Amino acid sequence: MEIAREKYLGLLVDRMHNGMVKVVTGIRRAGKSYLLFHIFRDYLVSHGVQDSHIISVALDMRENEKFRDPDVMLNYVKSRISDSGDYYVILDEIQLLDDFVGVLNSLLHIDTLDIYVTGSNSKFLSKDVITEFRGRGDEIHVYPLTFREFMSVYQGDVYHGWADYLTYGGLPLILTMKSEQQKVSYLTNLFSETYLKDILERNHLEKTQELEDVIDILASDIGSLTNPNKILATFQSEMHSKISLNTIKHYIDCLEEAFLICKAKRFDIKGRKYINTPMKYFYEDVGLRNARLGFRQIERNHVMENIIFNELRYRGFSVDVGTVFQRGKDANGKQMRNGLEVDFVANLGNRRYYIQSAYRMEDDVKVRQEKKSLYEINDSFKKIIIVQDVMNVSRDEKGIATMDVYNFLLHEGSLDF
Repeated sequence: MEIAREKYLGLLVDRMHNGMVKVVTGIRRAGKSYLLFHIFRDYLVSHGVQDSHIISVALDMRENEKFRDPDVMLNYVKSRISDSGDYYVILDEIQLLDDFVGVLNSLLHIDTLDIYVTGSNSKFLSKDVITEFRGRGDEIHVYPLTFREFMSVYQGDVYHGWADYLTYGGLPLILTMKSEQQKVSYLTNLFSETYLKDILERNHLEKTQELEDVIDILASDIGSLTNPNKILATFQSEMHSKISLNTIKHYIDCLEEAFLICKAKRFDIKGRKYINTPMKYFYEDVGLRNARLGFRQIERNHVMENIIFNELRYRGFSVDVGTVFQRGKDANGKQMRNGLEVDFVANLGNRRYYIQSAYRMEDDVKVRQEKKSLYEINDSFKKIIIVQDVMNVSRDEKGIATMDVYNFLLHEGSLDF
């Protein structure tokens, strides 16, 4: 079974020989290594590149441990160059290479080399790409499978596929597993034995339980506005913990740097400014989120919202949580300021979409509730409501479009239907 992942291959091909280090980042087990070592390598060979001109090293393999020494790596790459032709260097888990920034900067000075690396932690990569490579690093972020990629090889109809995707997420190996027990065991063990241990080791953390509690709180709160202060209040009231606010902030940073979670900031649509807090946190893969909670807390409305958020990011949008403020009076006639939420404000260049994730709109009351905030926005950008129930794309008299989640996820141009 091979999933084409055509978008990422296209991004790599577009960047060939651009004089930069192509840094492929993403959560562990999302398919970064397969993308470079199989899909991209096959592309190179099919376009006439000889095997001898592809220099690849997987640094996480025991037999390649010697290459974690920067001098050994540099000497090895240079020893493979035997003519004036182009060579392609592919290094997996580059953060395991000592002084990898220095090594990559040295390799950049060899004109015939085109360099591609992977890494699983933004602390070791994204910041260094910006500060150390001085414009010579080009980052490509690989997400777990989108629903469209998932369904391209799924053995079953779209509705069973949606149920599986909603529950077990989009890590590629999930598609090779037949039983629920296999999937549950894989995701549960992957979280505890790979992601959690990796975060603890990288950041030299000792208080495992407090970190795990933060992970659980964030998993429970997807789709809800929160912030470190609210999480601190939960620790104090429910766990009687003395954890500090700074510790909570540090734990959240560690989870973001490992690509496990991503935050969506609040944006005042009418005021055209960001609101510092609260915000929403979403999981990079909903299967990992569900596994973290023992598959006991799969609120389909919130999980669907998480999937929509991830899809928008995959399509290249920056995604915020929108707020529309209204002025009015309370029952006593006192002036008040009320905020209505728009689930997502998606921006890409000069394009913008306002999107509500409604799951179901079973009656007129629910329809009015979902549209209320959208009606308060006076600009001309498109406004869309996404529901789970199967339906044709429709528009009301004010131009608000409603579509089902299958149309949205299975067609990359669905926002412009």
